[in-house]
Amino acid sequence: MLEGASAFEIFGVWSILLVAIGGLVYAFLLGRQVLREPTGTKEMEEVANAIRSGAKAYLNTQFRTILWLIVLLAIALFFSAHLAGEPLKISVGRALAFVMGATFSGTVGYVGMSMAVQGNVRVAAASRKSFSEALRIAYRTGTITGMLTDGLGLLGGTIIFLIYGIHAKDVLLGFGFGGTLLALFMRVGGGIYTKAADVGADLVGKVEQGVPEDDPRNAAVVADLVGDNVGDCAGMAADIFESYEVTIVSAMILGIGVMHYLGNPHDYRWIVFPLMVRAIGVLSSIIGTYAVRARSEQENAMDAIKRGYNISALTSIIGFFLLAKFYAHDLRLFWATLAGIILAVIINYLTDYFTGTRFAPVQEIARSTRTGSATTILTGLATGYESTVWAIFVIAFAILASVIIFAGEPALIFYGVALTGIGMLTLTGNNVSMDAFGPIADNANGIGEMVGLEPSARKILADLDAVGNTTKAITKGIAIGSAVIAAVCLFGSFTEETGIQAFTINVVKPQVFIGLLIGGAIPFLFSSLTIRAVARAASLIIEEVRRQFRIPGLMEGLVKPDYAKAVTICTRAAQRELVGLGLLAVLSPLIVGFALREEALGAFLAGIILTGQLLAVFMANAGGAWDNAKKTIEDGLYGGKGSEAHKASVVGDTVGDPLKDTSGPALNPMIKVVNLVSVIIAPIIVRLHSSHSSPKWPIYLFVAICIIIVAISVWYSKKEAHFLPEEER
Repeated sequence: MLEGASAFEIFGVWSILLVAIGGLVYAFLLGRQVLREPTGTKEMEEVANAIRSGAKAYLNTQFRTILWLIVLLAIALFFSAHLAGEPLKISVGRALAFVMGATFSGTVGYVGMSMAVQGNVRVAAASRKSFSEALRIAYRTGTITGMLTDGLGLLGGTIIFLIYGIHAKDVLLGFGFGGTLLALFMRVGGGIYTKAADVGADLVGKVEQGVPEDDPRNAAVVADLVGDNVGDCAGMAADIFESYEVTIVSAMILGIGVMHYLGNPHDYRWIVFPLMVRAIGVLSSIIGTYAVRARSEQENAMDAIKRGYNISALTSIIGFFLLAKFYAHDLRLFWATLAGIILAVIINYLTDYFTGTRFAPVQEIARSTRTGSATTILTGLATGYESTVWAIFVIAFAILASVIIFAGEPALIFYGVALTGIGMLTLTGNNVSMDAFGPIADNANGIGEMVGLEPSARKILADLDAVGNTTKAITKGIAIGSAVIAAVCLFGSFTEETGIQAFTINVVKPQVFIGLLIGGAIPFLFSSLTIRAVARAASLIIEEVRRQFRIPGLMEGLVKPDYAKAVTICTRAAQRELVGLGLLAVLSPLIVGFALREEALGAFLAGIILTGQLLAVFMANAGGAWDNAKKTIEDGLYGGKGSEAHKASVVGDTVGDPLKDTSGPALNPMIKVVNLVSVIIAPIIVRLHSSHSSPKWPIYLFVAICIIIVAISVWYSKKEAHFLPEEER
């Protein structure tokens, strides 16, 4: 389908396909290496098996819960292309690409989590030998997820381009929507699960009973360790995968638009360049992996991880320059991708500044714990609000950079923003490796606590866990920033599909302004529902843990707690929210678009991108700052564990937990689901409203049905749930 392509371009595309497959093979080989490592004692294996069983049972239940919705949406996507006047090949391709995107996203989350729960006990066992061994196993286990993300994301986009060529635009939308929707489900479900367990375990265990974190007498401790995997590993992996996927989709769609704008349908460099950039990123991530090793037993793990990241970044930048210079013959493409890498570095720094223990914001929160929970919460809120302002400025400057780079050619500006997103997520392999490293180290530390490993091993695991908290915070910042860039790119695609330009969206028109207001409100409603879900489930966990602490002999260690009951509560709590929140994201643009037309839908997207970004960064950074303030006190500051300052910090941390690990990160895929649905339905809206002969009452009936479904979903999500009989709580 690459008619008119040069020999180099044909060779390049097939090489990209081989690189994608090579990334998957590398992930497989790393998996074999990890599984050959020793698993430690029988007691360690028992704890690890409990975590593994809970995590797999949760994801299996989740996939069964949403399978019917995936099937229905695949059918709907087929008809969306058909109603827009697309040929049968495109309609079928869009539906199949949606299923492929959903399958790839689910695979990244499931396989990555499965390897994480295999690697955690091996890291714990390696800590009894040396720090360098534990670091190597933890990071390479995380790299498996990173390579799956790289390989599958690049593989899907390249296959679709090879089959459909310049007609791939509408099929790519299905691929992006599938990955994004699965990420939304995994992010929401995993976030509710992990934070319900974490909040319940901390408030009863640390504050009320005064037992350490991951104490085996705490009934919620296994659920908490399971939650680290389904939330921070499976959920975040799927989240970053869909950002990786959507930026490829956006760049290719906008690249096809540039080809038509320039009047040369065979100028494939606008599509091939971003694919080649991604292929360079895969190779760079593999190179960087081998640099992540301790140079001495005293080296900080973060230094080794940063060394690998910097080597990958430098390799990528050199590759971008050579590609732009000698293939594209346009250095503007290099500057746009370089802007993305710079954006990633600045966001890393900002996230580290507002959430790291070495800097003023977290130290200020830690000081505020001396005067109680209220001042702790107020200081954390202030930190979160400030951080989101700086983040939005950085993203605004990144978009401005594209305006400057492509000055004189406005039609290329959105394409430049897409390249910024491509550059920002070039090192996705490294980013996902860093993120998965967090729950792996956390689980290993929890296993060490539960089985009572020797002090030297516990020290190594505690150090790795502390670094893991930082890497998780950094990848959350990258995920949120990339979500906004991807959403802006999709906004550009929307203006192409509707035939309107952003500057013609006139907010003075009442219906357009209404669209803007509704778009600005949706992230708040979405966040309210997810936070309420965590609070409701955490209440049930708190009651269950309190009940079990009253069992005679439990505190003395004579009786083991019933870990399975807490796991069941968290699983059921997460599942009941999935479909309702998914329907809110899918149906809200349908309501606005069909009721108020395409210009109002454009304003709706602008509102949701702005408030979604501000809310997501605020919640992620405030929560991260509260968490690290607690950790500084647990390290001995202001009286250490058990002090009044510590109790106040735990309260702040439990408030921040659902913000940073549930609601904030879940806004990333939600924003992109809304944008993708809008791009998909835009041609249908234009076609239906431009037909004066067609009756309008079916459109308004459809809108009324969507409103009723959303209202029922919101009501159900707010409804109180009781998962256990009263006498058992």
